[in-house]
Amino acid sequence: MFSQTNLSRTAWTPWVFAIAGFWLSSNLVLDFLVMPVMYVSGMAADTSFAAAGYSLFWSFNRLELLCAAIILTGILALRHQPQEFEVCRSGGRCRWALALSVGLLGLILVDTYVLAPQMSAMAFALEGVENAFTPVMAGLHGLYWLLEVVKLVCLGGLGWLCLSDLRSPNMTGATVDILA
Repeated sequence: MFSQTNLSRTAWTPWVFAIAGFWLSSNLVLDFLVMPVMYVSGMAADTSFAAAGYSLFWSFNRLELLCAAIILTGILALRHQPQEFEVCRSGGRCRWALALSVGLLGLILVDTYVLAPQMSAMAFALEGVENAFTPVMAGLHGLYWLLEVVKLVCLGGLGWLCLSDLRSPNMTGATVDILA
């Protein structure tokens, strides 16, 4: 059982940092390894590419929603005890961390419930068409990459804000021990 003192002493900084790192690395693997391999191998021309892409992004977007929710929860918990955590000791840094985490959640909600379904619906409608990459689809891909760059910058910034807590040896509540 967790006591109230154990719950209030949870070291959220390592959790936020670890989830941001996991999310950043998984995005890089998906965007710069998995998708290019699918295109180079000819899967993009296959008739089942739309279904495979939809399944892949449906699953990955739900994982991203979970990561965004955990990060936002961690930042809100850090704000609750600003004296123990350097990231929320400075008002400016705390506001940046909160803005980045809320922005990430909003961005993922747009990705999950607006952009991915729209791109998938268009891909299913264009399946089998000779020149399936229409100007609208090109615009959606451009928007996807813009949001992806913003997401990677936000994750990097959030990781940078939390890194000082992990480096600071005099922070009692923000040690590298996740179950502090």
